[in-house]
Amino acid sequence: EKAVNLKKDLAEMQEWMTQAEEEYLEKDFEYKSPEELENAVEEMKRAKEDVLQKEVRVKILKDNIKMLATKVPSSGQDLVTELNVVLENYQLLCNRIRGKCHTLEEVWSCWIELLQYLDLETAWLNNLEEKVQMTGNLPDKLDAVNDALESLESVLRHPADNRTQIRELGQTLIDGGILDDIISEKLEAFNARYEELSHLAVSRQIALEQHLQTMRETDHMLQVLQENLTDLDRQLTSYLTDRIDAFQMPQEAQ
Repeated sequence: EKAVNLKKDLAEMQEWMTQAEEEYLEKDFEYKSPEELENAVEEMKRAKEDVLQKEVRVKILKDNIKMLATKVPSSGQDLVTELNVVLENYQLLCNRIRGKCHTLEEVWSCWIELLQYLDLETAWLNNLEEKVQMTGNLPDKLDAVNDALESLESVLRHPADNRTQIRELGQTLIDGGILDDIISEKLEAFNARYEELSHLAVSRQIALEQHLQTMRETDHMLQVLQENLTDLDRQLTSYLTDRIDAFQMPQEAQ
């Protein structure tokens, strides 16, 4: 009777493993939304816990069969053979579910990381847009133009590492057919805005550099003229002080 019960337990265990494999490993999942992906991750975590909880039952079953095989070899030998098959299948099931759970967790982590990088770069684009807009209505003063140019150049020195991460993470998920429509849409919108703003910012930078150069040249010319006028004023004042008649002065002083 004990052998019959153990044989029944082995059959039930094998049936449960077959159902678990069908439910958790043989489904064709399509992750078209973050909610679907998140639900799949949570489901696979539960599956892993469910499978690992059966470890105690498997151990008890193993001990009982080995004890029976020791006491009644004729009845226990066939059960030991069946047990070995069940143990092998159970270990394989555990490994496969652990592997799939780890893969889904990595995919979810990849998606979250992509969102974080997109948030960082979007904040940078907002800052860049603000700096560009600030250069549109500057007072025509050397210091103001120079400060605006330096501020814009500082933002433009932003490293490209984050954009590289966005491209690689996005491509990894798209290649796996995971959230591909959503990610493609997000990347397309981000890249379009990046191209538009970066080109506008570089154009504004060049315009500011040219304007600054012109202002510096004009400022230099005015400074030279001011120095010449000062020298002339000093010379004329000297002539007046010495009461020199205009016709006695050099032609340029006249």
